[in-house]
Amino acid sequence: MALPKILGIETEFGISHVRGGGDPIAGSTALVNAYAARLKGHTRWDFHDESPGRDARGSAPLDARPPMVETHLANTVLTNGARFYVDHAHPEYSSPECSSAIEAVRYDVAGEHVLRRATEAARELYPGAPELAVYKNNSDGKGNSYGCHENYLVDRELPFADLVVAVVPHFITRSLFCGAGKVGYEFAGDDQGHFQLTQRAEFFEEVVGLETTIKRPIVNTRDEPHADPKRYRRLHVILGDANLAQVATWLKLGTTTMVLAMAEDGALPGRALLPANPVRAFQHISGDLSLRAPFDLADGASITALEAQWCLYEAAVTYTDTQGFDAVGGEVDGRAVLERWQATLHGLETDPSSLAGSVDWIAKLRLLEAYRERHQLSWDDARLAAMDLQYHDLRPERSLAARLGLEVLVGDEEAQAAVSEPPRTTRAYFRGRCLEQYPEQIESANWDSLVFDLGTDPLHRVPMMDPLRGTAAHTEALLDRCTTAEQLLRELDA
Repeated sequence: MALPKILGIETEFGISHVRGGGDPIAGSTALVNAYAARLKGHTRWDFHDESPGRDARGSAPLDARPPMVETHLANTVLTNGARFYVDHAHPEYSSPECSSAIEAVRYDVAGEHVLRRATEAARELYPGAPELAVYKNNSDGKGNSYGCHENYLVDRELPFADLVVAVVPHFITRSLFCGAGKVGYEFAGDDQGHFQLTQRAEFFEEVVGLETTIKRPIVNTRDEPHADPKRYRRLHVILGDANLAQVATWLKLGTTTMVLAMAEDGALPGRALLPANPVRAFQHISGDLSLRAPFDLADGASITALEAQWCLYEAAVTYTDTQGFDAVGGEVDGRAVLERWQATLHGLETDPSSLAGSVDWIAKLRLLEAYRERHQLSWDDARLAAMDLQYHDLRPERSLAARLGLEVLVGDEEAQAAVSEPPRTTRAYFRGRCLEQYPEQIESANWDSLVFDLGTDPLHRVPMMDPLRGTAAHTEALLDRCTTAEQLLRELDA
C-alpha cells in the first residue's frame, strides 16, 4: 500500500522597493527580522541535517551545482511549524508538513498572511526605510525566476527511475490548470508568443538533475528526506508556479499526491505517457493557448496535454475505487479532488473561460484581454506586463487577483488561525506546540528535530524522524500536562 502523502509548499516571494532601487537581500532580511521581533521567541534554524548535494541517483555529475546552504541569512521557525527565512535574494515561507491537499492550501494561504504581517512589521520597525512590495509570482521579467517548490513523502522502496517515469507526464501537463500565466517570453524560441500558461516552463533545461537555479530539471534529484532515509524519500518538486487561485493550488497538490500513490502501488495508466522530449513538451504546452496542440511521446505516438490528463484522471478513479483514499488525505478531500479534477478538465475542453474563478492563467488572461481591447494595445505594451505583475501583488489594495472574485476554499479567519496554530495531523504539531510553550528553552529547530537548552550542558536534541508521528493524537495530552521543558524531556526519556 502507498504511504500516506505528507506534503507542503515552499514559496520564494518576489520583493521590490516601491520607489525603485534597494537591495533585495536587505529588504528580505528586514521582513524576516521584523516579523521575528514580534514573536515570543526567535528560534533559529538548525542546519545540522542539511545535505543539498546528496543525489537520488547515487552520485551527482561532476559539474552539478546544488544549492548552497546559506547559514548566515535571517531565519526563524514559527509556532505553526513553518520556517520563514531569506533564501538568496527572496523572503521564503516553507509551510509545515500537512496530511492533505486542502490542509496544505490552508497553510499556503497562511504564508500570504505572514508576508503581509511581515511587511507591516518592517514598516513599524524601520520607519525611515523604503516601502517594500511583495509578490507571489515566479518571474521578475528580467530573465530571473524564483520558485514555488512542493514536497511529498514517498516510499524509499519505489525506485527513483520509476518515479521519474511516473511523474514527468503529470508535471508537464498539469500546468493546464495550475499555471499562473505570464505575458510574453524572456527567451527566444519557436513558441514565442504573447502569453504563456506558466511562469516557469521557459526556465527549464533538463529532465532530471540536482540544480534548482541553473539547468533546472523537471524532476529534481535532491535526496534530503528530512525523515528516516531508510524508509522515506522526499520528492522535491521545483517546476510549479505560485498560485493565488486556491483551487489551482489544491488541484496541483491533490492530483500530484494521487499520481504518486498510484506510482507506489503500480497503478498508473497502461498507456505510456512519457514524452519523447519532456523539456520541449513542457514549453510547448505552456505556449499553446488552444490547449489542442499534440506533443510526441517516446513510443512514437502523440497526445495532447488534455488527453494525458484525462488518462491520469481515469487511472486515479480506478485506483481509488479499489485502494480507497487513505494515502491521499482521506475520502472527503480525496473524492473532492477527483470531482474537481474531472470538472476542470471538462471545463478546459469545452469552455476554458468558465474556469476564470479557479485557474490563475485563465483569470489573468481574461483581465488582460479585456484591458488590451478596451485601450487598443499591442501585447508588447508595458502596461500589460505591469498588470501581470500587479496580479500577484500581496498588498490587498493593489492586488488585481484580489479583485477578480477567485473562488475561496480557505477563508480569512481559518487562514489567520493557521498563521500561529500548527496542523494537528503531522509532526509539525509537536514542533509548533513546543515553540509556543517553551520558546526560551528551544535553542534551534529543523524539520526532523528540536534542540532544547535547559541552561545546563549538554543540549538536548529530540529527533522527529517520522513525519506521521508527533501529531496531536500522539502528543497533545503529553504537551498539555508538561508545563515546563524539563518535564517534557523527562517524560520523553521515560
